Amino acid sequence: MKIKRWILPALAGLILGLSLYRWNAETLTGNKMPMPFGYGASVVLSGSMEPSLNVGDLVVIRRTGQVQPGDVVVYQSENLLVIHRVISVTEDAIVTQGDANNVSDDPITPEDVKGVMVLAIPGVGTAVLALKKPPVTLALLLAALLLNERAFRRERKEQDQELDDLKAELRSLAEEMKKEQ
Repeated sequence: MKIKRWILPALAGLILGLSLYRWNAETLTGNKMPMPFGYGASVVLSGSMEPSLNVGDLVVIRRTGQVQPGDVVVYQSENLLVIHRVISVTEDAIVTQGDANNVSDDPITPEDVKGVMVLAIPGVGTAVLALKKPPVTLALLLAALLLNERAFRRERKEQDQELDDLKAELRSLAEEMKKEQ
């Protein structure tokens, strides 16, 4: 029971910490995809990569210095993240295009590329987007606190019951000792 009491606040703290980290990175540096350990995640928001990637898919990205034609990359274009396939690579420019698009994107520099897709998880991005909304994060934190308080009260009630049982047992023993004397 004590372990459960610590798991929920730890999980809530982790969610809050990651939200604050991401907000800080986006606000102070303009980096739409902070990747503290070389990996990041992004959600597909348009159908430009269908049928390979659908709206609401979660894409896991690994930072890399090299991209090749055929790689699916995430790059930052002004204030937006774009997930498209690499069409061609030169020394100072990369050309990308969405699988469902008829026209390639404007060339980007290698520095614009955040990383290469290593994994796509269908549909999970929708939940991630919901978790990024402040009301949802706040609701999760509140739920974690309430569940933690409930677990604490239940544990306290069990301890009080054990104490009452022990007191009753001691009274019973005391009465038996009085009768024997």
